[in-house]
Amino acid sequence: MSQQEVDEYLANLEEPKRTTLQELRQTIRSIVPEAEEGISYGMPAYRLRGKVIAGFAAFKNHLSYLPHSGSAFAEIPDDVAGYVTSKGALQFPIERPLPRALVKKLIAIRLRQVGQR
Repeated sequence: MSQQEVDEYLANLEEPKRTTLQELRQTIRSIVPEAEEGISYGMPAYRLRGKVIAGFAAFKNHLSYLPHSGSAFAEIPDDVAGYVTSKGALQFPIERPLPRALVKKLIAIRLRQVGQR
């Protein structure tokens, strides 16, 4: 996994996708600075102790936060109520970054899940 791969992923995006995801990247890195940054399944991802704990991706009409867990969103239904979610992704608008508090909660859930394994 390499930071350069994430740099390249972001560089290939048009605005405002690039700026919004760059802000999310900085948020994730500030919450878990010790995480390894790289690409997993073609999308930016963050690993701790060999487990992917967070990621993101750009799509045509939205951006997605990827917790790499099928159960993270179910733990905080009120926090994700305003977003479109599937089992493994939370969609958010291209021009509006996710709130830091939400990202922090999602990472905390994933860290707890990884610690239980």
